[in-house]
Amino acid sequence: MTGTPFALPSEQWQRLAAARRAYTDTVSPHYDETLHHVAQRACDSGDIGKADIGALLIWKRLRADTPWAAELMALADADVRRTTAAAATAARDTSLSRSAAAQAGRAALAPLPGFRTGDALASAVLTSAAPDRMAIYDRRAHNGLHTLGITLSHAPGRYSRYIEAIDQLLAAAPDPIRNWTARDMDIALYWLNHPTNTTTST
Repeated sequence: MTGTPFALPSEQWQRLAAARRAYTDTVSPHYDETLHHVAQRACDSGDIGKADIGALLIWKRLRADTPWAAELMALADADVRRTTAAAATAARDTSLSRSAAAQAGRAALAPLPGFRTGDALASAVLTSAAPDRMAIYDRRAHNGLHTLGITLSHAPGRYSRYIEAIDQLLAAAPDPIRNWTARDMDIALYWLNHPTNTTTST
């Protein structure tokens, strides 16, 4: 990543816009209720506890029958909340660029079981903590970047580079995409190669 906005051909911007519309037309408007409820509670409390991490786990459709889930449940909720409060503070810090805030928030979550590697659940926690700044990471969104010709490595620090890529896309985008949130962009990237998304197939 160079920090330079991505200059995509017009048809690629059209594909992104079509993917965002197709997601809205296809997915239930109630699907993200869980994410919104967790975000509202995080806004009120400044942290995220085990119950809401469990809700995000279901929302992300991730497996819970794992050793890390048992380790997380064995921790005191107060300790989990202290860690997520630090992550929330970092993600919301507007003195930092969005990618730097993502890096700091992701690092703050790393001590928790389930957050040491991988970015899917961590991105859901950070997006709940700072819904106006952060975005959801998953393999489909990662593949969406690849479809656009944007390389995102799996090396450590991937989430902050992912957020940087989204920022660069938003900086280069034509109207109305340039007015999207980071979350709007992650949805478009997620849906770009979705099997049901025939409107964006090449």
